[in-house]
Amino acid sequence: MALSARQLNRATLDRQLLLRRAALPAAEAVRTLAALQAQEPASPYLALWNRLADFDPAELTAAFANREVVKATLMRVTLHAVHASDYPYFHAAMLPALRAPRLSDKRFTVSGLSTLEADALLPDLADFTRSQPRTNADVEAMLAGRLGGHREGLWWALRTYAALHHAPTGGPWSFQKSPSYLAAPGSPPPSPSAGEGVQRLILRYLAAFGPALPADIAQFTLLKRTVVREALTSLGSRVTGVAGPGGSTLYDIPGGEYPAGDTPAPPRLLPMWDSTLLAYDDRSRILPPEYRATVIRRNGDVLPALLVDGYVAGVWRLVDEGIEATAFHQLSREQWDGLATEAATLRGFLADRDPAVYRYYHHWWRKGLPGADVRIVGG
Repeated sequence: MALSARQLNRATLDRQLLLRRAALPAAEAVRTLAALQAQEPASPYLALWNRLADFDPAELTAAFANREVVKATLMRVTLHAVHASDYPYFHAAMLPALRAPRLSDKRFTVSGLSTLEADALLPDLADFTRSQPRTNADVEAMLAGRLGGHREGLWWALRTYAALHHAPTGGPWSFQKSPSYLAAPGSPPPSPSAGEGVQRLILRYLAAFGPALPADIAQFTLLKRTVVREALTSLGSRVTGVAGPGGSTLYDIPGGEYPAGDTPAPPRLLPMWDSTLLAYDDRSRILPPEYRATVIRRNGDVLPALLVDGYVAGVWRLVDEGIEATAFHQLSREQWDGLATEAATLRGFLADRDPAVYRYYHHWWRKGLPGADVRIVGG
């Protein structure tokens, strides 16, 4: 029997630990979830707060500090927090997508260097960042010293595809806006082959977001669809086919679970750039099409979202009085009560760490949002 669209929604919520909060260590949760979007330093913390029972943010801070969880440029050429054991594979998988576009971009070619000359600097970069964190200015100065002068665009390219982790710089969310870098252990080069990396990445993706189409995997990763299809074929019995809506054939890990479509889904207040909203080519699995342009802005910002009955129903922001929830359609009193309970807990979680979280993005609210109902909850 084919899975329904609602079963796919519940499968996503189940694997993303959004049907019930799990009792997992922070690092193991990151591994289970495959990758947490980390463009905003607060987002991995809020992602785990939504997913883990009695989540202690100090635990994730410690995992970043001891590099059990690492932050790096990976899928979709954006920052993600991933388990350290997955990083070499994910980086190997993504390296072609990270490297070639940068080295063919005019922002690099103005440097006057060839791709071979840029690659030849990777060992020097790894040595320079191996023992202590280095800032952008530190690396620029090192490269200028190696080349006898500054080369415009060189570091812009290298910092995207070199095997580098962002080093924790303190603050409430471990990282601040101005990054520092550390060489990934064992670099260069990444030990897995590109093929091994793609296979590992796909298996992690399916375990965390499946079942899914090749187009979904390509969307989440930025891998070419031909690469994804070839890897799925090479994985053989490590993946299985699942009948989906409309006669589609989806891929999954063997033994994947599919909760019933009427499984209760509790309310959640998802962080900015939550991975569930970016994991599929067809995002209607969790984000209704009529709300997509409001939640995912043209410049790529993904607003903090209200999850009600498993689907995005609005957005939220922290204000002085509490959490302002903008619902895009009418919600029941029970649904508002559930959101209020979550909001009160979230406000307490943020109180001593960052009472102004995501305040920079309030301009989207000032420009106007389509809201059927706007309320202060958790005040």
